[in-house]
Amino acid sequence: MKTMTCQQLGGPCDLAHRGESADEVIKAQDHHLKEMEKAGDAAHQPARDDMKKRWRRPRKALGWYNATKETFAGLPED
Repeated sequence: MKTMTCQQLGGPCDLAHRGESADEVIKAQDHHLKEMEKAGDAAHQPARDDMKKRWRRPRKALGWYNATKETFAGLPED
């Protein structure tokens, strides 16, 4: 298990997302941003907007995805 924070994934807070893979923490961040958007949290809105854009432009988002996977791979196990 490894941990990445909302902030490490482009968000504004230090909520920790834990997972066995980068994909798990990315999905957790996506869910977190959706929940914050529903709650009307304006601080998370720019990160949520960025996440939406990534899913719409997969080729452009590949750079962010690969960088996130690389960062995740370099993290120590919890």
